[in-house]
Amino acid sequence: MGHNMAYWKLLEEMTIELKKKGVVVSENILGDLRSAKSMIKLHCTQAQGAGDVIQKAEELTANVEAYLVNEGQKLLDSEKVDLWLRRLEEANAEVCEEAVAENKFVTGVPRDQKWVRVEPVNSLSTERMGQIACTLGLEIKPQKDGKLVVYGQQHNIKEFIKKMTKESATKQ
Repeated sequence: MGHNMAYWKLLEEMTIELKKKGVVVSENILGDLRSAKSMIKLHCTQAQGAGDVIQKAEELTANVEAYLVNEGQKLLDSEKVDLWLRRLEEANAEVCEEAVAENKFVTGVPRDQKWVRVEPVNSLSTERMGQIACTLGLEIKPQKDGKLVVYGQQHNIKEFIKKMTKESATKQ
């Protein structure tokens, strides 16, 4: 299945670990995890033209990752959460190196930029996300569905996600 499935497997392990700690994982997150697995399998069976499928799978796994890291920061020590993030980063880096030829085009985002799609929550408003992104030199593009595409250099995106999840966790 390749490294995409390895990334998915790490998310599954994180979900199981949180469930063992008593976290009730929402049905939406579990559904996203299942959908991502199906899309990754579908991508593996298609020869070409699967860019949309893998892009959607990446959106779903990014949503699951943000949720799990946020919940993990509430219950687990920081070393454990940092280990999760390092393992996910390694699995994701392997995916990116392998999938160079894939179409990862998002309208309005330069091809040389990395991006993440985020959804504002009660504990972290769109304005606050914009402030965090601005301090890191990132750009934000609002979407019609209320979500935001945040884009820029990869290390800044990672820092944005860390700050966003940390701030969201402290406000809950």
